[in-house]
Amino acid sequence: MTIDLRTATRRGSRLYNADGAAIHRVPDTDVVAAAIVDGIGNNPEVAAFSALAAEVAARVGARRTATIGILAAAELVAAPAATAIEPDGVAVVAVAEPGEETAIAWTGDARAYGWDGETLTQRSTDHTVGQYLRVNGVPVEVAKEHDNWVRTSLGRCSIATVHSCEIGDPLVLLTSDGVHDQVEHAELEALVRAHQDVPQDLADAIVAAARADDDGYRDDATVVVISRAGSFSTSDADQAGEAF
Repeated sequence: MTIDLRTATRRGSRLYNADGAAIHRVPDTDVVAAAIVDGIGNNPEVAAFSALAAEVAARVGARRTATIGILAAAELVAAPAATAIEPDGVAVVAVAEPGEETAIAWTGDARAYGWDGETLTQRSTDHTVGQYLRVNGVPVEVAKEHDNWVRTSLGRCSIATVHSCEIGDPLVLLTSDGVHDQVEHAELEALVRAHQDVPQDLADAIVAAARADDDGYRDDATVVVISRAGSFSTSDADQAGEAF
């Protein structure tokens, strides 16, 4: 069995693409990893940090587990509790190898989805104030007003705030919130159903579907597609998608 990893990204309304994505294979092995880091803010420093942190998370994750990949990326901006952290971001990492379930780890509101051939299911849980309110019984219409408040980020994360799971889905998506906040779940599922056999087409279609909100704002949109049905090449493993 081979594993195909593909990524695509599109800059939003602001000047810089503050999403970073990386895919990596451990040389001479079948272990592959992918990471998305969604930077908080929009300036050259945030964009550079997101790209570097995604590369660190993918390379370390492939060797030391997805959770340690995120914690390694967090060390790039680690600071004492009373210190302001900038740049910063949220992250999701996936590690896969033939014959094993895909390991996922995340902090903040970057997401992982699994496609079982019929249904697309969100496999991560957002670390946001809005999600915290939902699980504690606050009405959805109130909770959703707090979805932009992250409860943890790379700059403040620890082993206790990096959550993880293992999933057996043959196709996995990693997304920044510029995808999942601006593409309805039903539309995302329809895109996976239509393009599941061609991972790069799927990645391109997903970022193209991210649309502006009612105020005309469009966030940076980034996705990684991990498919166990395709082929994987080293050239794909060492580059993230280009912004356009």
